[in-house]
Formats: sequence, structure tokens, C-alpha cells
Amino acid sequence: MIKEHTAKIARELHLNEKQVLATAVLLEEDATIPFIARYRKEKTGSLDEVAITAVRDRMHQLKDLDKRREAILKSLEERELLTDELQKKIVAAETMSILEDIYFPFKPKRRTRSTIAKEKGLEPLAALIFKQESMDPLAEAAKFIDKEKGVTSAADALQGARDIIAEWVNEDQMAREKMRNLFRSKACIKAKVISGKQEEAAKYKDYFNWEELAKKAPSHRVLAMRRGENESLLTLTILPEETEAVDILESQFVKNSNAASEQVKTAVRDSYKRLLSSSMETEIRVNIKNRADEEAIKVFAENLRELLLAPPLGQKKVMAIDPGFRTGCKVVCLNRQGKLLHNDTIYPHQSQKKLDESAEKIHSLCEKFKTEVIAVGNGTAGRETETFIRSLNLGCTTVMVNESGASVYSASETARKEFPDHDVTVRGAVSIGRRLVDPLAELVKIDPKSIGVGQYQHDVDQKHLKQKLDDVVMSCVNMVGVELNTASRQLLTYVSGLGPKLAQSILDHRNKNGCFASRKELLDVSGLGPKAFEQAAGFLRIRDGENPLDGSAVHPETYHVVETMAKEAHCSVRDLILDGAMRERINVEQYISETVGLPTLSDIMAELSKPGRDPREKFEMFSFAEGVNSIKDVQPGMSLPGIVTNVTNFGAFVDIGVHQDGLVHISQLSDRFIKNPAQVVKVHQKVKVTVIEVDADRKRISLSMKSQNNNEGKFS
Repeated sequence: MIKEHTAKIARELHLNEKQVLATAVLLEEDATIPFIARYRKEKTGSLDEVAITAVRDRMHQLKDLDKRREAILKSLEERELLTDELQKKIVAAETMSILEDIYFPFKPKRRTRSTIAKEKGLEPLAALIFKQESMDPLAEAAKFIDKEKGVTSAADALQGARDIIAEWVNEDQMAREKMRNLFRSKACIKAKVISGKQEEAAKYKDYFNWEELAKKAPSHRVLAMRRGENESLLTLTILPEETEAVDILESQFVKNSNAASEQVKTAVRDSYKRLLSSSMETEIRVNIKNRADEEAIKVFAENLRELLLAPPLGQKKVMAIDPGFRTGCKVVCLNRQGKLLHNDTIYPHQSQKKLDESAEKIHSLCEKFKTEVIAVGNGTAGRETETFIRSLNLGCTTVMVNESGASVYSASETARKEFPDHDVTVRGAVSIGRRLVDPLAELVKIDPKSIGVGQYQHDVDQKHLKQKLDDVVMSCVNMVGVELNTASRQLLTYVSGLGPKLAQSILDHRNKNGCFASRKELLDVSGLGPKAFEQAAGFLRIRDGENPLDGSAVHPETYHVVETMAKEAHCSVRDLILDGAMRERINVEQYISETVGLPTLSDIMAELSKPGRDPREKFEMFSFAEGVNSIKDVQPGMSLPGIVTNVTNFGAFVDIGVHQDGLVHISQLSDRFIKNPAQVVKVHQKVKVTVIEVDADRKRISLSMKSQNNNEGKFS
């Protein structure tokens, strides 16, 4: 089955067949996408993760098509309806819609007006009229009057005949394809508010009387209108002009200009209004929804990748604060490995006495735990707490941390297991601190949907969303690499070839036997066999292990190559890593073999020059504008620093430190015209924005990054 689809996929994705076949075989053998991209370049011709994912997804689609084809053939065969011609058509069908159109006339149906008319013996009359020869339809219809069958008049007979013709038109493969093309190119989405629900539907005000070409409707508008429809606040239709649709059908089916043709014309119009239009509208709704889902999920995935790969602060002694007004601020102190050492509560936003007590407590804790950095959550009271901390002149850096999803983590089973003796506020504060130290390691503990970098995530196809987001998380985790002796179960779960069960087994082994001294000890883990080892080993790091290569991305299967290089250079592997001049003298081409090619050798040499180095960018400190703590402090014309929190199809949301993200509309992102905001900004990017408008009542802030409004645009 794989070979059957190879040529088609290669043609569609502009790849050669060998690349596609090799990739498909590896995927079939349960190799992961990160593993294939990193360690099987010779087999795939160095395909990257994007191309490998595209091969996987298309292969799944074609397999689904094959399954449906088999089910249809089986159904037709069982009902003795399968002819050689029909089988050829079904086998040749290249898309699901064509396949379904071929099968449509043969589908088991509930009783329709057409089947009732056929039961009354009116099919011969319908066939006679459909020929459109010179005849008197009424006179011919009179011959079919049969009161016992329920045909009481010639008019009854003609109506039944037209019902049969209408179904023939609806089931005609060419007619359906013509209608499908018309709907795809010219159908308009029309949204209207349901009468009497204007107030309840206020958030959908833009769509109270909205119309646009369906094929051009952006994802966010499609999903917004559908949500309004699902909430019974809007009505939605997606149709082309009826006259054009009917004209197309008449040109196909009305072959003459006589009395019989008039009957066919009436049947064609009825077929469109009663059958075809609703069928095609249902189909285009699915297509538009799928397209909108694809766009929304793509944006979500891109945002998630940027957030997961945000620069880590690195191992520091951190004090993390989850701010609050009435309930106080939860304070936790963490060591350089992120372990909770102490938790407390301060109340700096109440009385002067409480403020003084809080200041004294913070000073004391910083001194006791040798705090290097203070992380403050950006939720309620965040800016006020940051201002308070900065006023203490503690001599350590203070950083605002996006706490989106921290509350989800703090209430999760994972957090309860990790901190069974602490409440959600302590867990939330710990998460804020750890997120600063290593965003990726902490964010993998949260359902990606809850991280807050997507739009309409609950409206899109949940299975598709989960797969795409899981792909992103796995890609990021394996790109960065995982410290085997410190990683959490959640982080290990996303390592190539592991999953939740083996991640827990590694943790159990580590807890029982202590730290791993080498990668090969992974084979002692219960349930972890050679296949899982092959997939996972290269992405797991052991810093300062027995073998220096265990701390790198060099895979154990190619250790012998490096060892041979070192032996022939008359040095140790460690010397080879430390001495750049020695590496430069190596001619890698002499180590090419049947299993190890130039791409792998190039990767090995690159890795030896920076073994285990974190590929993420270097952490840079950032501060919001002083004195701008809430929306009431924001005025049009202000130039403010901010951080991009979300990128959508229509613009970017920017945190300027006032608990309400501002929107830079796509038209305000750049001096030049751009189609996609991702061309200009990405999540977690530091930018300089100018305030255009503030609507405090609706909690909306409009921002600009255009040079005429803003001399700096963005930080370098």
C-alpha cells in the first residue's frame, strides 16, 4: 500500500520517490519525526521535519481514502450492484468527494419522494420525459393513473416523474462536480443576528448583517460566525446566486425546447432548491471549517513553538511571586535545580504596616536563600507587585513572567503528585519561577491548549489540534535535548520513542538506582528495549557522564565513528571535543560508509564543536514602562515597550504591562503591506508600540508598530 501512494505523494510535495518511500517505511516502523529528521538523513535525502510531517499526513489521508474505497466496494458487492465499469471508476477515484459522488446513487437510502414515485410505477414516465422528445406530457401521464397505487390524476403522475428526475439530477456525478466548483468559487457566507437577540449577541455585532465570499473568508471570521450560530445567536447560510446554479444545471439537463423540456426544467429547479443546494452547502461548510481549522491550528502551532523555545534564564536561585491584592502574594524560594525550599505569603498592597512587614520578609528571604533573580507573575496585582519589589533595591534582577496556564498546572494531577502537601497557590508560584528558568521544561506539564497562544482552540477539530500541538511539543523537546538525570516525567514523555509509560519507568529506575552514568544504562530500564533506545538515546543528555559523547546529540550508533577519528588522530574523544584545531585536520569524507554518509558526519562534526549546547536564544532582561500599571494609565500617543503574547491572522496581541493585552492590527504592524502577521512578529518578541486608541469600558487598546507612529518599531 505504501508503494502505491509513493509516486502520488512525491508528485504533490515535489519530492523524489525514493525520499517519500524511505520516509514512509521509517514511519511505518514507528520511527518518530524528530528521529528521522535528525538521524536518518542518508535514507530520506535530508528531509526536514516539515516535509516528513507532510508525508505522514498525506499518507494517512490516502489510507483513509483506501479504507473508504474498500468499504464501498464491499457494500456494492454484497448487494450485487458492482459492475466492472463501476469498479474501475471507484478504483480510479483520487479524492474522497469524487469517490462519494460515484457511490451516491447506490447508497442505501431512506424513503424519498423519488423512491415513493418509483414504487407507484412512475419511473418509465420519468424516463420518457427525460428524453425530451416531442410529446404531450399530460397525455402520457394520464396513462399512469392508478388509484390503487395512489396516482389519482395526471398531475400526480407528472409530479412523481419530476421527483424521480430531480433525484437523477442530484445523483449525477458531473452535475455535483459543477455545483461543487460553483460553491467553492462563488458561494457567499451570509450571517444575520436572530431577531430579538441583538443584546445577547453583542459580542457578534460585526456579524449582525455580514456577507463575504466564502473562499476568501479568513479563519478567525469563519470560526467566530460558526460559534455565534452554535450559540443560537446568528443564522448562517453559504450559497452562491441561485440563478447561476440553476442556469448551469439547465444547460446540462435541458436539451430541447418543448413541453417535456419544461417538465425537466421544473424538476431541475426543484432538484437544486430541495436537494443539491443543501447537499453542497453541507459539503462547503465542512470544507470551509476544515480550512479555518487548518489556518487556526497552524497559527496556534507556530505561536506554541515560539513560546516553548523562548530563551531560558538558566539555573539560578529564584524567588517566585504569584501576586494578589486581597489574598496576598504567594512567595516561593527555589534552588538552582528548581526545588522548592520555602514558601510564604506577603501582603504589600494593604496597610502601610503590612507593606513594611512584606519588605522586611522579602529582604530576609533573599539573604537567607541567596536569591539571584525574582520572578513576578503578570496576573492580577502583577505590575503593582513588581513596582514594590523594585523599590526594595535588593541587588538582584526582577523579571515579569507570563503566568498563562500556571493555574491549570497548579490544579492538575501532575502538580498534586509533585506537591501533595501544598495548595494551588504554592504550586502556581513554583510554576512561575520554573517557567523563567526553563520555559520548555515547565510548559510541557500543561495541556498545550491551555497555554493561551491560540484563538478559537475549542472550536477547531480537537483530534487534529492535539496531533499538531503534540508534534510541536515533541519537536521542541527533541531539538533542545533533555537532561536524563533531572528531567520530569512530562518532559521525558515527549522524548522520541518514549511516551508516558517508559518515561515513568525511567523515573522509577532513577529513583531506585540513582543517576544514570551512561546512555547504555537506559537498556536496564524495565520495558525499554533496543527500538526505544534507538529512537530516544540521541535526544537524552548525561552531563559529565562516563562518555563525553553522552552529553551531546551524537547518537550511540555512531560513537564508533568518533572513536575511530580520535584513534587515528592519536588523541582521546574528549581531546577531540576540546581541540578545534585537531578537528579541522580531520577529513570526514574518509569515514563515509554504507550506513554513515556525509550529512551524518557533518552533524557529528558540528556537534563536537558545541556538544549539548542549548540551541535556544540567549535570555535578555525586559522591563515594562514605569508608571503604566493599568489601562487607566494608558493614553493615546504613548510609546511603550511590550512583549508579543499571541499572533493571529488579523494581527498581534502585545502585553504592555497593564493586565490587558493591546492589539496591533495587521494594518498597523508594518509600513509595508503584509499578508501574514508572522512575517513581522512572533510570540515572546520584544517590541516597541505606540498607543492609537484606548476604550477602557470595553477593555480594548489599539496599538501600532508603524514607523510614523513609532520611531523604533521593535527591539533588536
